[in-house]
Amino acid sequence: MDTESTYSGYSYYSGRSRGSHRHGERSRDRHKSHSKDGSRSEKSVTINAPPAEPLLGDSSVRGDEVQDDNWGETTTAVTGTSEHSLSQEDIVRITKDLEDSVGLDCRRYFTLTLAVVLGVLVFLTPLAFLALPHLLWPEKLQTCGTACEGLFISISFKLLILLFAVWALFFRAPRAGLPRVFVFRALLAVLVLLFVISYWLFYGVRILDSQDENYQGIVQYAVSLVDALLFIHYLAIVLLELRQLQPAFSVCATRSTDGETRHYNLGQLSIQRAALVVIENYYRDFPVHNPALLTASKSRAAKHLAGLKVYNVDGELPTTPNTGPPDNNAATGLAHSQSRAMIAAAARRRDTSHNDLYYEEAEHERRVRKRKARLVVAVEEAFTHIKRMQEEEQKKAPGDVMDPREAAQAIFPSMARALQKYLRTTRQQHCHSMESIQQHLAFCITNNMTPKAFLESYLTPGPTLQYGRERWLARQWTLISEASVTSGLKEGTIFLLKCIDFSLVVTARRIPYIQLSEEFIDPKSHKFVLRLQSETSV
Repeated sequence: MDTESTYSGYSYYSGRSRGSHRHGERSRDRHKSHSKDGSRSEKSVTINAPPAEPLLGDSSVRGDEVQDDNWGETTTAVTGTSEHSLSQEDIVRITKDLEDSVGLDCRRYFTLTLAVVLGVLVFLTPLAFLALPHLLWPEKLQTCGTACEGLFISISFKLLILLFAVWALFFRAPRAGLPRVFVFRALLAVLVLLFVISYWLFYGVRILDSQDENYQGIVQYAVSLVDALLFIHYLAIVLLELRQLQPAFSVCATRSTDGETRHYNLGQLSIQRAALVVIENYYRDFPVHNPALLTASKSRAAKHLAGLKVYNVDGELPTTPNTGPPDNNAATGLAHSQSRAMIAAAARRRDTSHNDLYYEEAEHERRVRKRKARLVVAVEEAFTHIKRMQEEEQKKAPGDVMDPREAAQAIFPSMARALQKYLRTTRQQHCHSMESIQQHLAFCITNNMTPKAFLESYLTPGPTLQYGRERWLARQWTLISEASVTSGLKEGTIFLLKCIDFSLVVTARRIPYIQLSEEFIDPKSHKFVLRLQSETSV
């Protein structure tokens, strides 16, 4: 029960007093659900969970929802149809993603078209050098001897090798769309284009105009072009692949919402390519972002920052005689008394807030352990039932055997209630849909996996890629950097990778230069002599 404390004829409302703290702790579970029903709708608005199929119930995220341990004893698991809904924010977000994807596809196809045109020009140039003399002045050409015919074989195999090398290095499916052009790739394309144009100019001036009769020299000229293209391809491998292999920087990626941090070693990369590497590793190393886990701290902070009610017990304002006008003195005294009362109440609440946090966390851990035990027992019993079903199916005819999908649907209702209660307690209900759980269960049955292997996906939060793409919706990333995104990483470089619900703050540090020194230890220094005294007992 709340108490009142008076000061100079006034009283303030201080929340929970020390005399009633024990009684408040005993009645927390009884009053928590009634006190938080009013704010439940507000929290469901502030948390934007991805649209997902609910697991046997409401999919809205309730940050501090408290349920009885015996809740749902008569709940029926529905494994048939389900309902899907989209909010206005989801529709706007999906529309924006579609528009961004259309622009990205146009730019990607335009770049691919330029690369294909340049590649065709490069490969047709040597063949054109060999074919044009036969088409323009065939009667003046000298006979091609044995050495010339050997050059034909050489140029054929070199062009074939160059074709596979270019296909393996350049014509690969793009991993992402970068905001700026890749500098080294663009420089190599310009170099190849200038190189081919230079060869064409020399060929037009020295061979086409003069109608050179030495066909063997023309073939050697084409061979030199193919050799130069092979060397340019080797340069491309060094710049695009080998240069970034040696670690030069250690980057720290921190998620802005929950503080999850990972460290990676990177080579000489630009800021945009370093951001691409961080994002690719994020999907593999970071646990999935769960905004429902942040609601408890937000609600606790809002509770501590709530204003205090100050009111007058006696119903009249005090006056100070002979110090000025009565109204001004009364207002001044009231303001001072209210400020002192609020400061005292805030200090008392700050002294007891850690107890509230301790008991809330202890109660939550107890509920998680209890529901985890119920879930483990339910899953083990379901898998035991599967083994009995498999033994019975071996005795049946081949046409009556149940497939893994049907077996998963048959045993899922027996574990659905325990799994639902555990996911709601750990605030993971929006990460797993009923369809995904049944697919995972069928997968475990097909591969003869144990109950522990089935539960690992729900007891331990996995990486982002473990969940469906509709659960995280992180296709669009925004790179924010003060420096140019095409510039290389430097000591102290900081950039931001912004997503829908959170951002990654990335800081780069140069790996220090390590100096190793050698110290010689004389092997004889480890030898010692054991001297035994005659009176020592043996």
